[in-house]
Amino acid sequence: MHGRRSESPLRPTDKLQSFASARLVENQPHDGDSFYIDVGDSQIHVRLYFVDCPEASTSATSDAQRVREQARYFGLPDATRVVHFGKEAGKFVEQVLSKPFTLHTAFANALGRSTERRVYGFITTEDGDDLATLLVQHGYARTYGIGRETPQKISRDEMAGRLRDLEVAAVLKRAGIWAESDPNRIAELRGSQRHEEQELKQLQERTTAAETPAGPIDLNNATPEQMQAVKGIGRVLAARIIAARPFRSLDDLKNVPGIGRKKLEQFRPHFVVREENNPKTGGPMQKGAPK
Repeated sequence: MHGRRSESPLRPTDKLQSFASARLVENQPHDGDSFYIDVGDSQIHVRLYFVDCPEASTSATSDAQRVREQARYFGLPDATRVVHFGKEAGKFVEQVLSKPFTLHTAFANALGRSTERRVYGFITTEDGDDLATLLVQHGYARTYGIGRETPQKISRDEMAGRLRDLEVAAVLKRAGIWAESDPNRIAELRGSQRHEEQELKQLQERTTAAETPAGPIDLNNATPEQMQAVKGIGRVLAARIIAARPFRSLDDLKNVPGIGRKKLEQFRPHFVVREENNPKTGGPMQKGAPK
């Protein structure tokens, strides 16, 4: 379905809403995978599903850490080249989206490191191409992060698989950022990154254990760290739960891949779906304990 829906913008929904004739907002910061979009009566800060582009700046400590991690993934001994290609990705997006396009979003929270409200989305160009796919094909993005069923009804796993295949093709073609990858050091660089991530994970686990709330937490707002503090929820499952938001009730968790009835009952005491964060209006707060 194209054109604006009657629902109020920025309200989480189960299904994707489509906004035709969308445009990039001028004079707003953007990079290859995150930008402001004008849909006529609203401006929406959007983060693309499935892909991660090189950072276009190192204005904060978190950005610098991200650049180092991306440099290792792409096999770049010189991290400053990540920023160069991040800017190139931004220019590529400006060119591709110079004409009106269609935004598809369910308004799932994509806050991440952003301090403003940001939501996940897909973008279909005027020529009918998927923007995330174009970025991977041209070597301006890696297959990474949150995903869901596409507007074309391609499953999350199938879409991720297709993008990984396209990423391999971009590597072989030496497209975009892959033109400067050092194949002799990429294993070493990625190994260093995995080692640091493991150390950080252990530190976060100790910190989270000390700071975990005594009572159940809101399923629609829980952070990945809070989720992973619950026994049985790891990094992958936490990402799947976040991608499936918003939830109307805790019973909706059974629709998340990897969560059966047994795990649902295991997780039930640890979560609630609060009324103010429930997409279904007028309903009571969904408690963690069974009725």
